[in-house]
Amino acid sequence: MLQRPLLLIFTLILTLFQSHAQQKFTLSGTISEGSSNETLIGVTVAFPDLQTGVTTNEYGFYSITLPRGQYEIVVSYLGFQDVRQTINLNSNIRRDFELSEEAEELEEVVVTDDAERLDIRKPQMSVNTLSAQTIKKIPVVLGEADVIKSLVLLPGVTNAGEASSGFNVRGGAADQNLILLDEATIFNSSHLFGFFSVFNPDAIKDVKLFKGGIPARYGGRVSSVLEIFQKEGNSKDLKVSGGIGAVASRLLIEGPIEKDRTAFLVGGRGSYAHLFLPLFDVGNKAYFYDLNTKINHKINENNSIFLSGYFGRDLFSVNDSFVNTYGNAVGNFRWNHLFSDRLFSNLSLIYSDYFYGLELDFVGFEWDSGIQNFNLKYDLKHYLNDKFQVNYGLNNIYYVFNPGKIKPNSEDSGIIEEQLTKKYANESAAYVDVEHKISDKLSVNYGLRVSLFNRLGQDELFVYENNQPVEFDPFQLVYREATPIDTINPGRGTNLSSFTNLEPRVSMAYAMNPNNSIKASYTRLAQYLHLLSNTSSPTPLDVWTPSGPFVEPQLLDQYALGYFRNINEGEYSVEVEAFYKDIQNRIDYIDGADLIANNAIEQVILNGEARAYGLEFLLRKNEGRFQGWLAYTLSRSEQRTPGRDPVVDNGRSNLETGINFGEWYSTPFDKTHDIALYGSFDYNERLNFNANFVYQTGQPTNFPVGQFEFQELVVPFFGLRNQTRLPDYHRLDISATLKNKPKRNRSFQSEWVFSVYNVYNRKNAASINFRQNQDTGRNEAVRTAIFGIIPAITYNFKF
Repeated sequence: MLQRPLLLIFTLILTLFQSHAQQKFTLSGTISEGSSNETLIGVTVAFPDLQTGVTTNEYGFYSITLPRGQYEIVVSYLGFQDVRQTINLNSNIRRDFELSEEAEELEEVVVTDDAERLDIRKPQMSVNTLSAQTIKKIPVVLGEADVIKSLVLLPGVTNAGEASSGFNVRGGAADQNLILLDEATIFNSSHLFGFFSVFNPDAIKDVKLFKGGIPARYGGRVSSVLEIFQKEGNSKDLKVSGGIGAVASRLLIEGPIEKDRTAFLVGGRGSYAHLFLPLFDVGNKAYFYDLNTKINHKINENNSIFLSGYFGRDLFSVNDSFVNTYGNAVGNFRWNHLFSDRLFSNLSLIYSDYFYGLELDFVGFEWDSGIQNFNLKYDLKHYLNDKFQVNYGLNNIYYVFNPGKIKPNSEDSGIIEEQLTKKYANESAAYVDVEHKISDKLSVNYGLRVSLFNRLGQDELFVYENNQPVEFDPFQLVYREATPIDTINPGRGTNLSSFTNLEPRVSMAYAMNPNNSIKASYTRLAQYLHLLSNTSSPTPLDVWTPSGPFVEPQLLDQYALGYFRNINEGEYSVEVEAFYKDIQNRIDYIDGADLIANNAIEQVILNGEARAYGLEFLLRKNEGRFQGWLAYTLSRSEQRTPGRDPVVDNGRSNLETGINFGEWYSTPFDKTHDIALYGSFDYNERLNFNANFVYQTGQPTNFPVGQFEFQELVVPFFGLRNQTRLPDYHRLDISATLKNKPKRNRSFQSEWVFSVYNVYNRKNAASINFRQNQDTGRNEAVRTAIFGIIPAITYNFKF
């Protein structure tokens, strides 16, 4: 009985506000879409006479407590008809609402939610939301709608270039982003090494990115939280939607199992371009597939259960001699329970697995690695009155890390089967978060998260002299792997190390008037997992490792200050934010570090620090036939790894140089200037045009600064890290969507999407390699570009 100790813990808090509840009553309920029973997130329930209101949570539930009286209530959501009622609030009332689309004409109604709109009065800042409809409009490579590539158009969000995996937020690394799909952690968000993301746009309900001011219910990453919820399924009618594209197709089926009570959703997606390669005598393969599933059942008014899952796999092979497979598998069981009209709870049991496999026939072995976690979380939302909402909960995650298992793929390969040492850890946390409306002008969110991370015992652990797994050579000024002096077997029942961190959060909003506000936030976060990657963009080959005896957890302090304004009654909005991030214990790698199949990863890493700071600007047009935004970010992202404290050896003190002599240097994801312009124009009811332009400062990299000859070989010499940059990146994409005119008495609807990626055929450099020309003997630079101009056609349908 998890709820009993939690309720006892917060009894004192609730008692403090009990006096305010006298002579007050609660209006609560669930708001859903009338045609499907799909619950709606972020619906506004407003009381104009009191100038107050509330929005629905991620399960469509709302609750507000007001003084006794008769009030007009307005329920509004962009794309739907407003609901206006007069309610006599003389007792606690449960009132569910079903919203209807604004038009009942034969032509399709494009529904976009108002969650993308700016809320002046809410203290939450550094948050961006995109609707699934907006994501589907944005032109992307090969015509496939993509969540991650859409996020890159927002301020403060970049990636490492075309066909790159992951994304970077406010100068942070890709592994510093917590990616949640129906609350389950996704460790690799990319298909085909970054060409596509793992999220099927047809199955997506809501996408929200927290860049700062992160609520206390989230933890475990120090850069951002990307929260994605899948649709719940249509519990009224059977619906089918899908699309046929140039390289992949998708199909989504949803419908009732028991009408108005139980619904299912099944969505599949797969690529098929590899099927045509044999026609061109190409033996290589590259394809992906994924599956989204969900079942929800409404037991009664106070209880609902959800069972959701995702499974995806990628395969890449070269003439069957090199085969690479990787993917995610997640499952989540959730139980929503209403203790009362003011207390909402959610219990989740979550399993997440990321798998990576490699088969090398020409070497004669297979390699498997991955990370698994089992997560139990319990969250409660207590709606005290119209001024207070208290959120609190518990969370526990158990991890199993498999850095790699090597086994022969034939009896005569000569390879001996070897399992690299598995690692185990447990992460638990408790949090409380308060949303407090102090006055009509001032609102505050404040909370505290307490996290505890235990690195559990393992079968083998190396011991090093002076407890230093990395040695420094003071004569050659280089770092080397230390040789273990002993090997111990701690056993699974031991605790190798423990870390406890207090993670306070606070954000506030001061509304100068109904259209202008100033917001500020402070966020403290701890991250106990590290992605071992010394490339600019993560790859499936990278391995996750936990904090432990030689690796400290990353700790973030982030400060943000912003000005927000609605113009012309919300037709336009302006957001300006300045931020500063300081990160302790950011790992870096010694020169020549080998991360693949390394059973002693502590021998090649050093603990340093990182910082990022900048200014973000976002101008949006929210209404009318033409909508879109202009985003600009001016920022710096730097890292520093100074030498460790001197170690006295035989009477001598070895002074270490660190990385780049201990000076700050640009991280691989530092982009000084980042500009994104997106526009959408509805020419008429059937024809829509979209375009986006992207410009980014070139990515930091290393170029040779000289060369020397050794035994008639020319050896390049590289200077300090990330002292040079690739050329600036920019491109223009356009698309047009033509909806077929629907026929009367037929529910079938379809559209054609014509897109052109990189219209002016910009050859953006993914890398620049230097070599010696075989004929002239001169050095030359060779630019490698992933994409030129790419036209595409996609056919979408639903019925």
